[in-house]
Amino acid sequence: MNAEEHVSQLIQKAREAQKIFEGFSQERVDAAVQAIGKAVYDDAERLARMAVDETKMGKYEDKVLKNKGKPKVTWQKLKGVKSRGIIRRIEETGIVEVAKPIGVIGAVTPVTNPVMTPVHNAMIALKGGNAIILCSHPAGANSGKETVKVMREALKKLDTPEDLIQVVDESTIETSSLIMKLTDFCISTGGPGMVKAAYSSGKPAFGVGPGNIQVLVDSDADIVDAVSKIVVGRTYDNGVLCTCEQSTHVPQDKEAEVVKAFKEKGAYYVSEPKEVDALRSAVFVNGMINKTLVGGKPVDIAAAAGIKVPEDTKLLVVKVEKTGKDELLAKEKLLPVLSLFLYKTWEEAVDNALKNTLFEGTGHSAVIHSFNQEHIEYAALKLPVSRFSINQIGSNSLGGTLANGLNPTATLGCGTWGNNSLSENLWFHHLVNISRIAYEIKDAPKLTDEEIWSLT
Repeated sequence: MNAEEHVSQLIQKAREAQKIFEGFSQERVDAAVQAIGKAVYDDAERLARMAVDETKMGKYEDKVLKNKGKPKVTWQKLKGVKSRGIIRRIEETGIVEVAKPIGVIGAVTPVTNPVMTPVHNAMIALKGGNAIILCSHPAGANSGKETVKVMREALKKLDTPEDLIQVVDESTIETSSLIMKLTDFCISTGGPGMVKAAYSSGKPAFGVGPGNIQVLVDSDADIVDAVSKIVVGRTYDNGVLCTCEQSTHVPQDKEAEVVKAFKEKGAYYVSEPKEVDALRSAVFVNGMINKTLVGGKPVDIAAAAGIKVPEDTKLLVVKVEKTGKDELLAKEKLLPVLSLFLYKTWEEAVDNALKNTLFEGTGHSAVIHSFNQEHIEYAALKLPVSRFSINQIGSNSLGGTLANGLNPTATLGCGTWGNNSLSENLWFHHLVNISRIAYEIKDAPKLTDEEIWSLT
């Protein structure tokens, strides 16, 4: 069977399953969503071990946390939310909203999250009454297939069509392209090439842009607390997430205090020009990230640069003088290396973060450690990113948590800044069509032309 026949067969089975599922009540839909999330949650350790062994990326302990945390927070925020039939009545405007499934969703998932992304995408797809076909990255294909197997078994126990969730047998460029072209809607969570292909497929699509999370540490920040959170974020899963902190901007007069705090958390400070140059050359080859180091350990990354560090080093913090296009270390680094920039004024910090963001990561996210609302909102007005996390761990908070209002997601839209059609966290309401019933507004005010055209 060739690729087109295989994908066509998957889509036919998905349509048959979705047609049955479309008739399910809200309660049965929610039971299915809860079941697949809980199944992956319960099997998190085994799936994490499989992902690390297969992809050779990240840390087992952190993948366990991801495999448990994402389905848990996703279910908590989906629980009790209407997604079928009439979902909202807006009395003041006379509008009634009716949610209807899109149909069959195609989802291309990345090697960095071969378990977490599929379960999240499946949960929000089913919440909207859809079926989903997953296309895992080839380097994480077995982990993706096993995740789908776990979810299908959970559906079977509920007498719910298993073919609501399927995965391609072999992930290739051809099968990925067919999934994008032949499904009703595509989610592409991966590199820029794959996202571009999704938007060029001729079907509606949501993709993501590259991350390059800038961290702004204000003069009033609790340095020890901020550094502790930055270290956790930058080292999470060995730094492979797009939400991991990449560059930190700190007050010049607090450099010693900041460096001390980093060292106490297990970081090695790279500040000598020769070591900085060597690390830059090791991390970036011909201007591109060194793929052999992605998701690697700090000691191995340092060794590649000819730098000897203690075996238990958690993070390499490198002092950087230039910003934006003049410095490769200002780019996204999918490994536990953090760039440190010094500033004299808050305006300078924001300007430096802006230059780095425009170099790479436009539209994605930023983290701010500050208690100064004026400073926070100044940065929010200046930086072209879609979300700001305040006094939180970027790697965890930007994708949505129980402790903030961002929707939990594995797909963080970057808006038109990042060539995306979405500037928020992908959620189930993006995967339904909404019909709107418009009733006449009784006693609507009768306004004169002068009143209508006034400025107030």
